[in-house]
Amino acid sequence: QVQLVESGGGLVQAGGSLRLSCAASGRTFSMYAMAWFRQAPGSEREFVAALIWSGSNTRYADSVKGRFTISRDNAKNTVYLQMNSLKPEDTAVYYCAADMTYPLLQIDVNEYDYWGQGTQVTVSS
Repeated sequence: QVQLVESGGGLVQAGGSLRLSCAASGRTFSMYAMAWFRQAPGSEREFVAALIWSGSNTRYADSVKGRFTISRDNAKNTVYLQMNSLKPEDTAVYYCAADMTYPLLQIDVNEYDYWGQGTQVTVSS
């Protein structure tokens, strides 16, 4: 079992920045990859970014490439999402997820085994 707790969401003006954190606990030594997804009202959950927990590879959705950065602190079992140049269309609930099965940068929600409760990000225009 792995528990994931997100924090750092809030209200920000367009062009601003936020940093989300996701603290993992439990069987973290079995995690292969971690990712951020987001879900806007009335929309499906969509991939944002992912990284290999014990490697350097990352992957981003085209919509956030160049603006968002995913990183991790293995000592703290925490993954971060630095979000810059935020746009109103970035408004969503952001979720972190852990893949316990493959060391791959998956974009499909069904490939992830554990999820956090989500944190709201609202970008005003």
